[in-house]
Amino acid sequence: MAGSSIKPTPLLKDELDIVIPTIRNLDFLEMWRPFFEQYHLIIVQDGDPSKTIKVPDGFDYELYNRNDINRILGPKASCISFKDSACRCFGYMVSKKKYIYTIDDDCFVAKDPSGKEINALEQHIKNLLSPSTPLFFNTLYDPYREGADFVRGYPFSLREGVPTAVSHGLWLNIPDYDAPTQLVKPLERNTRYVDAVLTIPKGTLFPMCGMNLAFNRELIGPAMYFGLMGDGQPVGRYDDMWAGWCMKVICDHMGWGVKTGLPYIWHSKASNPFVNLKKEYNGIFWQEEIIPFFQSSVLPKECTTVQKCYIELAKQVKEKLGKIDPYFIKLADAMVTWIEAWDELNSSEGKPAKLLNGTA
Repeated sequence: MAGSSIKPTPLLKDELDIVIPTIRNLDFLEMWRPFFEQYHLIIVQDGDPSKTIKVPDGFDYELYNRNDINRILGPKASCISFKDSACRCFGYMVSKKKYIYTIDDDCFVAKDPSGKEINALEQHIKNLLSPSTPLFFNTLYDPYREGADFVRGYPFSLREGVPTAVSHGLWLNIPDYDAPTQLVKPLERNTRYVDAVLTIPKGTLFPMCGMNLAFNRELIGPAMYFGLMGDGQPVGRYDDMWAGWCMKVICDHMGWGVKTGLPYIWHSKASNPFVNLKKEYNGIFWQEEIIPFFQSSVLPKECTTVQKCYIELAKQVKEKLGKIDPYFIKLADAMVTWIEAWDELNSSEGKPAKLLNGTA
């Protein structure tokens, strides 16, 4: 029987980290064990750092709490949100892998219409390893999937596609709605499984949800900053949205693609719409001005790296969105701090983060 315990090596086993933000014990990992057990986990503990978070046996992980973040980043820790799942982006920063998959602790394994459990991570990896087609829409969706191709009339010059930076997955059961929609549709559940992956066209923004998300950290990592949210901030639940808008503008500029659709996870728990409304209240107003800002944002050709693009975007945020509320001036400064911290931690590839702060 010993031979049967040998598991096949999963895709990108040594090139991908799974980042999980949490305030509670990670019992949910038991369900994901067949899919996650052979990967390295980075757990970012939010809230009270004196609380002990239990992780099921058999997982390879490192755990960072607020004290660790402060120790590793020093004064630059101010750019990492507290009491908000936006803290997950610290995990992106300390990872040394090429790819990241991030998932929330209330997301369970979903089943496809045939009843088979969905290996969400494997599908994300397939999305990331195949090209995107942001410059011309293919009506059969992802032309690189088995059983599909480019349709008649698709230019041959564009069929090689472009590198995929981000794979945005979806959710069965509890949809990712804002508070007003939650309030008017309290019983709505997503039961529709759509077997499709599509590239989001160049020039089109989208609401990026951080619950079930994978990206090429080497390509787009520095743009995946989840902003200033939560404790002491006038807005919440816009962390992933902010990252998505910044990331998409930069991907469009750099010539990379973003996919959305498969894989699905099972989102188990609806958050309280009244609590959400308090967090989102300003964001719901502000987004009507934020989105036109990103739609009209142009990055100069001198912006040849993600870091340069991001610093330029921070400058534009300060100039144009600073007029809406002083929060955006603070956010623009935090965006610059984030890039400085990213570069500091990632300047000597492979060196442990702790050593960069002068401690062994």
